[in-house]
Amino acid sequence: MRIGLLGTGPWAQMAHAPALSRHGDLDFVGVWGRRAAPTKELADSYGVRAYDDVDALLADVDAVAVALPPAVQAELAVRAARAGCHLLLDKPLAPTVEQARAVVEGVEAAGVASVVFFTARFQPETEAWISEQAAAQGWFTGRAQWLGAVFSGDGNPFADSPWRREKGALWDVGPHALSVLLPVLGDARRVAAAAPGPGDTVHLVLDHAGGASSTLTLSLTAPPAAAGATVELRGAAGVTVLPESTESAVSALIRAGDGLLTAAGTGNAHACDAAFGLRVTEILAEAEGLLNGSR
Repeated sequence: MRIGLLGTGPWAQMAHAPALSRHGDLDFVGVWGRRAAPTKELADSYGVRAYDDVDALLADVDAVAVALPPAVQAELAVRAARAGCHLLLDKPLAPTVEQARAVVEGVEAAGVASVVFFTARFQPETEAWISEQAAAQGWFTGRAQWLGAVFSGDGNPFADSPWRREKGALWDVGPHALSVLLPVLGDARRVAAAAPGPGDTVHLVLDHAGGASSTLTLSLTAPPAAAGATVELRGAAGVTVLPESTESAVSALIRAGDGLLTAAGTGNAHACDAAFGLRVTEILAEAEGLLNGSR
């Protein structure tokens, strides 16, 4: 499968480009970016073509990986789907429900495959744990703390990201927490409560279709010594905690590429497809509405 990369920022450099170049069944053929110099620099470092016209890249490939801000991703994902390209997308799918729904409609209309990269869903240890807990019964409650130090540490490459500054932890790390909780506890019937904390920190309470409730604490402004992710489940089977993964983001993205290839080859939707990305977006938007009402 010939694949192109849309985006040249830190995440494209650190994760996407290395993963695409190392994948045994993906042919990494080119890069398009919004600025010419970084596009050429990234493309040259992997010996692929630098495109100055996104439509020219879409015409040359079977799929695209997207490492762009959510609003730009949503727009170009629709464009790529219309061009017949399978989609390897990042979270969050889009910054609004309307934009996320447009991506899903574009995917469905074109009949292309889609995978949204939620890191924990593509790391072997965490993926296996999620599957095991989803098969269990009787969960009573869940607790997720996803605390980053993006805005409080020194030299973080994502600290100057305009969309992260605008949307904060809810939209950046919130998708990670939801990608773990939803397949285990069931869909969120509603966001029962949402309250702001220090910095961009938010606290959410979810009511799940499986009968359990969960609490989420999300932040990009945690002290560096307090940063980290924890998910704990309590129920009839006892207490269990999400294991730490030894897999890098690059390795996880390679597995996401495997998922895209399988979905494209079989016609069966991946569990983390654009439709799941839309559902996550809907929950985030509901929480955002509650938070805006509380301020």
